[in-house]
Amino acid sequence: MEVENRFITIKASIDGFPQLSDFEVKTETLSLSFGVGNKQVVLVKNIYVSIDPYQLNRMKSSQTVLSFASAIIPGEAIDTYGVGRVVESDKPDFQKGDLVVGLLSWGEYTIVNEGTILNKLDPMGLPLPHHVGTLGISGLTAYGGFFEVCKPKKGETVFVSAASGSVGCLVGQYAKLFGCYVVGCAGSQKKVDLLKEELGFDDAFNYKEETDLKSALKRYFPGGIDIYFDNVGGGMLEAAVANMNTFGRVAICGVISEYTDNGKRAAPNMLDVLYKSITIQGFLVKDYIKLHKDFFSTTMEHLQTGKMKAPTDISCGLESVPSAFIGLFLGDNVGKKIVQIADE
Repeated sequence: MEVENRFITIKASIDGFPQLSDFEVKTETLSLSFGVGNKQVVLVKNIYVSIDPYQLNRMKSSQTVLSFASAIIPGEAIDTYGVGRVVESDKPDFQKGDLVVGLLSWGEYTIVNEGTILNKLDPMGLPLPHHVGTLGISGLTAYGGFFEVCKPKKGETVFVSAASGSVGCLVGQYAKLFGCYVVGCAGSQKKVDLLKEELGFDDAFNYKEETDLKSALKRYFPGGIDIYFDNVGGGMLEAAVANMNTFGRVAICGVISEYTDNGKRAAPNMLDVLYKSITIQGFLVKDYIKLHKDFFSTTMEHLQTGKMKAPTDISCGLESVPSAFIGLFLGDNVGKKIVQIADE
């Protein structure tokens, strides 16, 4: 069976702020190969695909080659997490029509090779986009980062930056359910209202309205910060470290403020780090794959009982992928950014 596949790719490496002109739609003919020794196993029609800021680092000419996040080659398809439906299969585990979740692409179809993450999906009564974000990579990142890196104790104070983003909005909810005091920052009043009124944060503020981030955090955390879950880097990291308590923990999940500006680098006061015995740890979701079973069952229960919400921001159509991606760096998204490629 042959299908015409339209997909989004980059024309060349992207080393600054991404522009619509950096992307293009290409077309290819896909067909599944069958036979002994064949590594192509499933042809999937993509339904929902994830849009994530870290992809920009894979598009840079200076990208460090890592096995789990290899450089994106101009002209080639861009892989991403998503939900789709099997069109054709050379593997008995997958049948035509099965819903699947795993590593797909910014395209209409994906040929999934042997060894690539792909699992049959039982939605369990939840919307399919939940399985792309909250029950997918973003959720596991939040869960592993908060519980394993931050090592929270009940009653501790937690600060989350980019708190209305795909990971931050979940970290704050995990922290509240665990029994912590949680404050988040975001870039608009609409997002601040979401955090406080819908997601249960104890407080939140618009960082764009603050002229001095250190004094702002002192105001929101008069007793200091025990845990900082960092999604942005830059000046916010500096301000948080200045307000950390002794034995404070900082989880570095992302540094979005530095992705598009090579000159902007965080410079926390290392004397604070030293004298207050602060731990600063970067991490990647691959470090916590072993937690997936606990993460999934816990989060599924929270969603089904209404204790957690899964904010999603969905654009429609393959052509909307580039603008959806660029919007991440403009702060356009509220919650997990997803593009719907096809009807369910």
